[in-house]
Amino acid sequence: MKKQHLHIVDQIESGSIAEEMEIEKGDVLLEINGNKIEDIFDYQYYIQDEYIEVLIRKQSGEEWLLEIDKDYDEDLGITFENGLMDDYRSCHNKCIFCFIDQMPKGMRDTLYFKDDDSRLSFLQGNYVTLTNMSDDDIARIIKYHLSPINVSFQTTNPELRCKMLNNRFAGEALKKAWRLAEAGITMNGQIVLCKGVNDGAELERSISDLVHYLPKLESVSVVPVGLSKFREGLYPLEPFTKEDAKEVLTTIHKWQDKLYPEYGLHFVHASDEWYIMADEELPEEERYDGYLQLENGVGMLRLLLDEFDEAFAAIKEDNKHKFDNKKRVLSIATGKLAYRFIKEMADKIMAEFPRIIIHIYPIKNDFFGEMITVSGLLTGQDLKAQLSGQILGERLLLPQNVFKSGEDIFLDDITRQELENALQVPIDIVKSSGKDFVDSIFYRI
Repeated sequence: MKKQHLHIVDQIESGSIAEEMEIEKGDVLLEINGNKIEDIFDYQYYIQDEYIEVLIRKQSGEEWLLEIDKDYDEDLGITFENGLMDDYRSCHNKCIFCFIDQMPKGMRDTLYFKDDDSRLSFLQGNYVTLTNMSDDDIARIIKYHLSPINVSFQTTNPELRCKMLNNRFAGEALKKAWRLAEAGITMNGQIVLCKGVNDGAELERSISDLVHYLPKLESVSVVPVGLSKFREGLYPLEPFTKEDAKEVLTTIHKWQDKLYPEYGLHFVHASDEWYIMADEELPEEERYDGYLQLENGVGMLRLLLDEFDEAFAAIKEDNKHKFDNKKRVLSIATGKLAYRFIKEMADKIMAEFPRIIIHIYPIKNDFFGEMITVSGLLTGQDLKAQLSGQILGERLLLPQNVFKSGEDIFLDDITRQELENALQVPIDIVKSSGKDFVDSIFYRI
């Protein structure tokens, strides 16, 4: 029997219905309209009506049944101690490509938690394999019409999917995607490509099969498996070569050209890594269908460059005289993946404003291994070791994704302040947009 969680009120929004009804921090939500609340989706569903009855248990132990008249879909103004209002569901697969299995020992506990919780797909954009979802979970998504859900397909070959996920039910779980599509639930898909496993003819099969989910499956991203140096005892996987990347892009572009005239979508997309590995130019904005999978590294660099060009053009046109006379020396550290593009933007700035000097440092990932090239997996110790003794100037700029979400701490638990102290330079955080990149150079002094 599922454990019933206490839904404890953490904050009340000023001027809200909850404040008017004298709901307070520490109170416990018991029921809405006589329904027990499992998680945040139950809560959001049941508060939509114009008339609701909310059962609250006060800290004194007294229970209040509150009758509330409100606008349809109006929020009550309550934040709960647990944002999900339930435990996070861990993953029961043993995927051959799982990055968490490639982590070294001794890191903080939260970095080893494998989630495969469909609810986090809606809240945070996580990808789910469907293997940890029950029929009731599918029914709730359909009942509440939650969209979009991000699905990690990997392959549509049932036997191969069982092998890749090390789960004998993984092939059968694909039927859940059909249920969602038939019920009108929008989906986005992902294929983590592993050399010699689900590439080549298997990739062709997967794309061909997934086309049948259109238009409810709006996009499918193809991303290369990330391989750290901590793979002892794991499934033997090899890195992709430049030639491999070119073959993957040829397959994807062929399908894009075939599907776009019929559906108005390119549908299947290569993550940015493939273009860098293949030494090919990034596609233009139109190829990305509105950037449906930015967080999966699909089109992130194209969007960054386009936003930069627009913001930099505005600087040159309206404010050039403000920056002609002030000399400024800055530094930027980034992962090797984005280095060429960051340097391209910095070179444009320095060509137009000779008194601005920007030093760009590509950081090799010694912690996880040099095959890991994304900035989001850089550690404080690698930054410290490779930037010590370098010209850093007035400020060091770092991408926002090097830190744990909402905190100034690296994956290896080194803090921003500790790195500033070690390098003796202020650190400025740059968000992922090209405009923020420009602003960080010109307006943050």
